[in-house]
Amino acid sequence: MAKIAVHGERDGGSAGPAARVLAAGGGWSVSEVVCTFGPRDRPFEERHTGASIALVAAGTFEYRSQAGRELMTPGSLLLGSPGQCFECRHDHGAGDRCVAFSYSPEYLDRGGVAPVFRALRVPPLREIAPLAARAAEGAGGAPGFCWEELALELAGRAGALDRGLSLQPAGATPAAAARVARLVRAMECEPDAPYDLDTLAREARLSPFHFLRLFRQVAGVTPHQHLLRRRLQRAAVRLAAERGKIVDIALECGFGDVSHFNRTFRAEFGVSPRGWRRSGYASPERTSSALGSGSRPMNRR
Repeated sequence: MAKIAVHGERDGGSAGPAARVLAAGGGWSVSEVVCTFGPRDRPFEERHTGASIALVAAGTFEYRSQAGRELMTPGSLLLGSPGQCFECRHDHGAGDRCVAFSYSPEYLDRGGVAPVFRALRVPPLREIAPLAARAAEGAGGAPGFCWEELALELAGRAGALDRGLSLQPAGATPAAAARVARLVRAMECEPDAPYDLDTLAREARLSPFHFLRLFRQVAGVTPHQHLLRRRLQRAAVRLAAERGKIVDIALECGFGDVSHFNRTFRAEFGVSPRGWRRSGYASPERTSSALGSGSRPMNRR
């Protein structure tokens, strides 16, 4: 069984990242991992004992291993292979929160998913947006949440995306990654603020053309795609958890036009906002084969 490394100390002796087990079964587990490290904290080496797929829910950090380094942003997937050593650096801001799924290689093998990943990261693509929203819903305490179903779908989706990803290095300098990370942090703090490309480019002290190319190179998506998906995910979680009017939630999440919200929500999650609320989550194509049998989720703590 893969485990989440939560050991290590900060400068001054305070505890490192903390993991809260949400559910587990035969060959898989899922934990909410919260890290409070910042630029002044020295990173420490960790090791994936099994296959790991972590959905970044909040914060930014740099994920480093011998295979390279990637800037992890909200909505992206961290991919870890068995035996892989790595570090997580928080040079651009303090704290992050992830929903981390761990799998034994045998569990993935039974479902035809390779336990060794080619890439370190899957950027926040549309294909994983419904899964990220469901993970946020489950971590928030949704009653009767089926974690193993999500673990199966996530493994299949991540494996397919990983096989199709380019392995060419991004080539962005640390200074460039720092500029993008600072702006991602600002956009996360105020996702409903009125951002535009010119304003973001001025903040990064770059031309709009150069900034757009740099942002996509580092984050894997454009600024508009990143911001839109953060707003949509925020709306999806609220729709599942609250009884407020859909129009009010849309406006409060940064959408000035409700018809635009309805269109983009359906395009992102495959169902209308009302349908999402009715079912609790969108359900695109399921993983065709069950991985293993006899496992059941643990009670939420």
